[in-house]
Amino acid sequence: MTLPVYRWRLAPEGYATYRQLRALGLRPGGQDVAAQLERPRRRRGPLVAYLYRIDQAKPVRPMTPARWAALAKANAARRVCPECRRDVGYVIPPSLGMCGSCAAPNEQCAA
Repeated sequence: MTLPVYRWRLAPEGYATYRQLRALGLRPGGQDVAAQLERPRRRRGPLVAYLYRIDQAKPVRPMTPARWAALAKANAARRVCPECRRDVGYVIPPSLGMCGSCAAPNEQCAA
C-alpha cells in the first residue's frame, strides 16, 4: 500500500507528526503511519516526516515511580567516567568517552 504524500505545511486536518502528538499529550498507540510529508532539499533528497491520525491516537502513559527511578539511574550512569569511576557532575560527551581530566594528555586523572 502506498502512503499519501503531502508537501511541507500542506497536510490536511486530522494528521500530526509524532512530536505534534506528544505536544497534545498523545502517542500513536500502535497505529501504522497514515501519510508522510516531504520537504524538498537541494542536495540530499527530500526530508520526510511521518504523519499519524489524531483520532486514532491514544493518551500518553503516565510515568510510574519505577520508571522515574530507572530514568534517574540511567542519567546518573551517564555522569560516571569509565576510566576513573568518578561522578564528574556533568554528562560525559560520547565524543570523549571519558571525563575532561582523563581525556587531557597533560593532566593526571584523579583515580
